Amino acid sequence: MLSEQLKTTLCSLAHAIALHYGKSCEVAIHDLTSDNAADSSIIYIENGEVTGRKVGDGASAVVLEELSRAEENREDRIGYFTKTSNGKVLKSTTVYIRDDSGRVAAIFSINHDITALSVAASAIAEMTSPATASEPQKITPHVGELLDELLWKSTELIGKPVHLMNKEDKQRAIRYLNSKGALLITKSGDKIAKYFGISKFTLYSYIDTKEEENHD
Repeated sequence: MLSEQLKTTLCSLAHAIALHYGKSCEVAIHDLTSDNAADSSIIYIENGEVTGRKVGDGASAVVLEELSRAEENREDRIGYFTKTSNGKVLKSTTVYIRDDSGRVAAIFSINHDITALSVAASAIAEMTSPATASEPQKITPHVGELLDELLWKSTELIGKPVHLMNKEDKQRAIRYLNSKGALLITKSGDKIAKYFGISKFTLYSYIDTKEEENHD
């Protein structure tokens, strides 16, 4: 659990940023110290109507992918593009907040709706350009939708429907899901196993096999 002092400081900062940029700027605080952080990480949010999220909702695809990384590999991401399910273009920033021991305890997230600004991008290019060129990543309001999105992307990666996939295809798709943090979502194993028509034992054996190969 975040300390009250840290939480108060982050909430005050979030409120100030939201007031400064107005209703088009969502600021969210994710608590990563709880066991169900992937499913219910947002403890404070300003202007949640930008992405349709609220307190108690789970992590975005970007946050979920970062949660699956080793602690030392988590790095702040500044000024990258994301998009909402209804087509809004956002300029986002993800900052990791560490506790006194150096462990990541929270994520401070800014999502600025620049859809209208993008129309005049030539005049305000510096404001609307991402720090690094990248494909906009979708922010979904619920982790269930996020898991569906990741399953669809895993199928797209293989390039064929599940009923035509062989064992190697399914292994590759499941490893992709694992790399994106899909297995961190509560009860995702049941849904993923059902989606690919395999048992949960087989599902986790595919992942374990890859980890064993990486250690060889």
